[in-house]
Amino acid sequence: MKSLIFEAPNRPILVDTPVPEIGEGEILIELAAVGICHSDYELLAGRYIIPISYPITPGHEWSGRVAAVGGSVQGFSVGDRVVGECVVRLPDRLHHFGFSLDGAYRQFFVARPEWLHHLPDDIDDLTASFIEPFTCGYYAVQRAGGTDASQTVLVSGGGTIGLMSAAAAIGSGARVIVVDPIGHRREAALRLGAAIALDPSEPGLVECVRRETDGHGADLVVEASGHDRSLGVVFDLAREEGRVAMVGINIGRSVSSHLGNIQMRNLSVVGCIGSPGVWPAAIRFLERTRIDLSPIRTHTLPLEDGLSALDLGQRPDACIKVTMVNAPVL
Repeated sequence: MKSLIFEAPNRPILVDTPVPEIGEGEILIELAAVGICHSDYELLAGRYIIPISYPITPGHEWSGRVAAVGGSVQGFSVGDRVVGECVVRLPDRLHHFGFSLDGAYRQFFVARPEWLHHLPDDIDDLTASFIEPFTCGYYAVQRAGGTDASQTVLVSGGGTIGLMSAAAAIGSGARVIVVDPIGHRREAALRLGAAIALDPSEPGLVECVRRETDGHGADLVVEASGHDRSLGVVFDLAREEGRVAMVGINIGRSVSSHLGNIQMRNLSVVGCIGSPGVWPAAIRFLERTRIDLSPIRTHTLPLEDGLSALDLGQRPDACIKVTMVNAPVL
């Protein structure tokens, strides 16, 4: 089978490897589709939020089909369509699938049933590979108290997680404003159903947001960029007694911000990472709302073109989400 492996920092290779064998309590998955995540590039560069070692096979945003089941596995059968969580527990400790455990950048891989979720028939394989990042955006909105059609949600950052957060708010009925400096990301936000897409490089962002919210500011602000400039104004964009969800990653840097606004505006601020406990709800949400996530996917390449896909995914000017597919399956 084909496997895209990070042999060492900054050394990705595409090689033929044996199809893995499974144990009694394991499941063999045949890949359908796998997305390239920004954190995969962190891994490729030799850094991640937990200890890592090489060689490692990345890939945590995936969909697939059950190819074989171990003798003690219950609840899954050959042919079932599934997705799997990223943060998983093994007897020794918590692991990150695709980081401390070999992941889904290969045609077949091993998973355990407790990590997996069945896919509804109405969610296709490409959309299903978006479920992992969607759960992160869904979790950010829910952790901050949720939203509905009476509210305006502002999402700062139009990358994958920002747009997934916007999709979760749009699916909940909220009026959504997306802020991002890259034109094709703003266009994708509008295609998702955002009411407004703003360029933060234009002067007067805070004043513009106030005008678009009857002078009040957003009910909920999701900071999904992690950029210094956005973090510097995030508390100015929320209304009195508004909420802010911090999901963009900015670790190890200091940013000047008006922290007094948290108190003076009586804001509620939460930090968000990952998507613990929300996978079944997020899958039901996608199934029932039928929200179209396809504007986020800008490129689809076969797994055997994985090296080119990795190069392409590092160009935010050209793409948002690059997805690799196991062509014989799709």
